[in-house]
Amino acid sequence: MGKTFEQGKDEIVELSRYFETNRQAFHSPGVKEAHVRQSLIDPFFEALGWDMRNAAMVAPQYREVLPEDSLDVEGQQKAPDYTFRVGTLPKFYAEAKRCGVNIGADPAPAYQLRRYGWSAKLTLSVLTDFEELAVYDCTIRPRQSDKARRARVFFYRCEEYADRWRELWDIFSREAVWSGAFDQYAASKRKRGTSEVDAEFLKEIEGWRDVLARNIALRNQDLTSDDLNAAVQSTIDRVVFLRMAEDRRLEPSDQLLKLCERNDIYARFMRNLCRKADEKYNSGLFHFQREADIDDEPDRITPTLAVDDKVFKPILQSLYFAHGSPYHFGVMPIEILGTVYERFLGKVIRLTAGHQAKVEEKPEVRKAGGVYYTPSFIVDYIVEHTVGRRIAGRSPAQLAGLRNGKQPLRVLDMACGSGSFLLGAYQRLLDHCVKWYSEHSPVRHKQAVYKDPRNAHWRLTIGEKKRILTTHIFGVDIDTQAVEVTKLSLLLKVLEGETDQSVSEQLRLFHDRALPNLADNIKCGNSLIGPDYFTGKLVSDPEEMRQVNPFDWKQRFPEAMKAGGFDVVVGNPPYGRDILSKFRDYFEGVFETLQYKVDSFVLFLERGATLLNRRGKLGYILPNTWLTTERFSKLRHFLLTGYSIETVVNLGKGVFADANIDTMLIVFGAGQPGVIEVTDASSHSLGESRLSTPAACWQTTQHEWMANPGGQFEVHAKPALRKVFSKVVSLAVVLGELAEVSQGLIPYNTKDMSRSNPYMSPTQEGPEWKRLLDKGACIGRYRLSWNGVYVKYGPWLYTANQPKFYESPKILVQRHRNPSLQRRVVATFDGMNHYFKDNLCGIISLDRHYSLKYLLGIVNSRLMNQFYRNMFTEVSLNPTYLRQLPIARIDFSKKTEVRKHDRMVRLVDSMLSLHEHLAAAKSEAGKTVVQRQIDATDAQIDRLVYDLYGLTP
Repeated sequence: MGKTFEQGKDEIVELSRYFETNRQAFHSPGVKEAHVRQSLIDPFFEALGWDMRNAAMVAPQYREVLPEDSLDVEGQQKAPDYTFRVGTLPKFYAEAKRCGVNIGADPAPAYQLRRYGWSAKLTLSVLTDFEELAVYDCTIRPRQSDKARRARVFFYRCEEYADRWRELWDIFSREAVWSGAFDQYAASKRKRGTSEVDAEFLKEIEGWRDVLARNIALRNQDLTSDDLNAAVQSTIDRVVFLRMAEDRRLEPSDQLLKLCERNDIYARFMRNLCRKADEKYNSGLFHFQREADIDDEPDRITPTLAVDDKVFKPILQSLYFAHGSPYHFGVMPIEILGTVYERFLGKVIRLTAGHQAKVEEKPEVRKAGGVYYTPSFIVDYIVEHTVGRRIAGRSPAQLAGLRNGKQPLRVLDMACGSGSFLLGAYQRLLDHCVKWYSEHSPVRHKQAVYKDPRNAHWRLTIGEKKRILTTHIFGVDIDTQAVEVTKLSLLLKVLEGETDQSVSEQLRLFHDRALPNLADNIKCGNSLIGPDYFTGKLVSDPEEMRQVNPFDWKQRFPEAMKAGGFDVVVGNPPYGRDILSKFRDYFEGVFETLQYKVDSFVLFLERGATLLNRRGKLGYILPNTWLTTERFSKLRHFLLTGYSIETVVNLGKGVFADANIDTMLIVFGAGQPGVIEVTDASSHSLGESRLSTPAACWQTTQHEWMANPGGQFEVHAKPALRKVFSKVVSLAVVLGELAEVSQGLIPYNTKDMSRSNPYMSPTQEGPEWKRLLDKGACIGRYRLSWNGVYVKYGPWLYTANQPKFYESPKILVQRHRNPSLQRRVVATFDGMNHYFKDNLCGIISLDRHYSLKYLLGIVNSRLMNQFYRNMFTEVSLNPTYLRQLPIARIDFSKKTEVRKHDRMVRLVDSMLSLHEHLAAAKSEAGKTVVQRQIDATDAQIDRLVYDLYGLTP
């Protein structure tokens, strides 16, 4: 049982008394920081419910509080004193000081803590000597000139702890952090203008790219565009790798900075550091000469480049504390590097006719609206539900296929980008293996694990980390630079937690260089196009060759394909229609799920599914538009009939910070259709909590979804709600049987025509000019407002539609409504023969018995709005979906039912009239009176609708 608020408060009162009694002793020069931590700070956080001493005896990698041993290197401490975590995810740091340090006024310890927290992309962190405690906002970039109060959220003295215990508990207790209250508080304190570490570092390396590209192009006139891109990318990669290695104690401190003391900096960088790194690490990142066991061509371009000191020197200096750098690369997660590089790779260097370098956004990125990096909580969820389930209960030897001649487990991301999913999968495998070894006579596995002399924890050897990586992790990307970045991220992960001493010792013992070559694991190519693309055609255009870049799965991954495919496929495949539309003819002969337009994620989903072996699992994050929309029915049929769907999570908006995309997660595997775990997490605004505390979870079966129209995946309607909707449908006739539904006219289909706008005018220039509702906002619930626009109606319009949809009484419905809005269906009545654009849909009568106003009352009702929100998730309220709305059937031979029909018509007439009065009201008092009548009438309509369907409100 966890500690309660009251228990914690009692403990902090006693601890404060103890300190007051011994304050002078704690201030004596002989009392070290370690004693303050043990006697005061550890008990302080224990009072907040944290397991500071690992009383639960969990494996070291799963401890909820990671203490850092006191260790100074050249006068600088290399890691924060405490890392507080949820699972393995850091939430905040605490930095301890010996008593007597002026926490309130001294800027140095505040800057140190903020630099840690900002570099690790944490929101809040704590600085304390127990006598004083300061909490800092770590989303604000730290600067050496900052005062101690800069970015400080609050400051307490120890005598205030008891009185402030509620605030401290509600933010920093274990209970608050695990429940999400910590995240909510941090979000509420977030100030505008904050600049997080990944955004700042992206600006940094984009600036490097600009100056390096221009200078290298100027000084090296024989380079091609491809050569220039590769040279700039590899130079930046090497600088980042070596600088991170310094702060992680793998390389001597300040070695890059010391290069700046003399001339010819770049030449000495290559000769003294990069060649040495080649000997030490054996990584493709530093590959300058041909070697027997490496097929890749060595880098013969960058060793001979000319780069001016005035360009390269500021780049190296910008990475050091002495020159104002806010970055602490010792605590910056490798995953943050991925977020930076993912966006960095969205641009490319182009050479002009005069051999000048220009950095431009890649066409495919521009068309897709940008690059969106997958948040870590999504990666972790997908990895756990795929890799985690496949490795559960298996030993490292079993995973490697060393028992009974079986194949090793193989994990694939076929659009790996900067490698976020492969990093997550690799970390999960590392955690699993070290836990297994530590629980199964670790001394018998000396090649795989060793006891860390610093803390007596069992750790994987570099050799074992290399083996796990090269045996289990595989990736493909069409972008050569993305391939290199993925390799860089994975190689840094191999070295995570190592020091120069540990690397040297293991290399001495095992006679091998530190890093693997990943050329056989991470490959460049187009995952969707095979060599058969060239059958019967000759391609000579270099740009088309780059885009095609065919990938032969059997030839490039022969062992995996001979074994039937991969055990796990994970990823965040590219979204968008324009990217691959030029290859439609090829795709139609290869993919069975292609339908309507070429949506790249559909093809990646089908290809990923076909690459699974008979025990394999696939986990993707995708846009959720395909769950219910008609144009993806083939994809749903493909999955429902051919695979076992395990998990579907509707995430809604807000997963990608800069993109207005509704997303979902799916996990499925080879096997027979079965039970599906469905989660609706779309109503949460905070990131991680939407998966840890979702709005609703339930089970359904694939057979139930197969029975839906078009095999729709119902991810909003919980079982109890589905029962209600089933009853509604059973008493109804679909709208499409009672009325015709159509979207409005489209005047133009080109940008030039839209700009010249010849068929729209504010004046009626002739009899063919008609009153036009040109915006969705021209209508609301039971109201209509024409804004004075006319359209010249006729066959010259791009799509004109039949006159009957305009010249008849009709219901008008807003066509574009955000799925996250509570009110999805907005409709009104038009008896004035307005024409309307395609941002509205029109409904005209087919059955003279049913009044359009009867239909309008139901369409605008709370029940029908709830039905639509739960059954259809696409942004557009298209005619296809509107036709499926269940309208309460009326038996016109029965007077009681006719009376209900007629009462609905009268109520709708009242609503239309009241909204006209509301628009005409001048005073606030007059508007209030009318609005009350509207609310009362609306409630009567809702009660009548429930009665029509035999439901209780």
